[in-house]
Amino acid sequence: MRLGYADTPLGQLHYAEAGSGGTPVICLHQTPRSHDEFAELMPLVGPHHRIIAMDMYGFGQSAKPQGPQSIEQYASGALHLADALGLERFAVMGHHTGAVVAIEVGAAAPDRVSGAVLSSPSWTGPEFRATQAEGPGGVDDAEVDEGGGHLVTWWNQRRPHYPAGRPDLLDRYVRDALAPGVDPLEGHVACARYVMEERIGLVAAPVLILGADADPFAFPDVEVVQERLTGARSVDVSVIEGGMIPLTEQLPEAVAAAVVPFLDGLVGR
Repeated sequence: MRLGYADTPLGQLHYAEAGSGGTPVICLHQTPRSHDEFAELMPLVGPHHRIIAMDMYGFGQSAKPQGPQSIEQYASGALHLADALGLERFAVMGHHTGAVVAIEVGAAAPDRVSGAVLSSPSWTGPEFRATQAEGPGGVDDAEVDEGGGHLVTWWNQRRPHYPAGRPDLLDRYVRDALAPGVDPLEGHVACARYVMEERIGLVAAPVLILGADADPFAFPDVEVVQERLTGARSVDVSVIEGGMIPLTEQLPEAVAAAVVPFLDGLVGR
């Protein structure tokens, strides 16, 4: 795995990459993670396809926007990274918030996106926006206090949705939540600002949806997201049994088993 910074009009964007052949794929993480969310997946995909996992604009070690953030801003970061790396066409893979961003990338640049993998996508329609506009419903939501209690609050909010016996995954989440300039709540609120119903039909590329069946937040939305991808060349769904919020870290082999054949089918497109 190679690490790098790309100079873009938004500032420097941090990324990791592995592999060099096949279909290049830019990976977009959930809130408030970083490229590290794909650390286990990259060596499984890299032998087959060039995989680039970025710290999205606003997260990790990438540049941070000022003021309220948006899915459109995050998507512009992915497109600017593609420009900086000389990628005219590429696939995009996103997990949770990253899946929402991947939809916007596909809608904003249909001529450049050869395929999209939506891992645990949420449907951010009117009902979602009405209930989530003030916060993400008890996840990543805590006031900072001098005794560090916010760290415990974050941990306990996520713990029921992470596999038992894997505190290392929660350690990695907390580390990313503490990255300079990152507000763990802001990415969730950005999803609640996104009018997905006006954009999702513009995605033209083939789509693979990964549904983690033990994810109570995103799994119920798999069917509606599939139905709303009316402009996509094709839409396939792969359900990963036992998958939870940290799907790409928890079950990377199962994710790779679905993603690599999908990317294989995009070669030359």
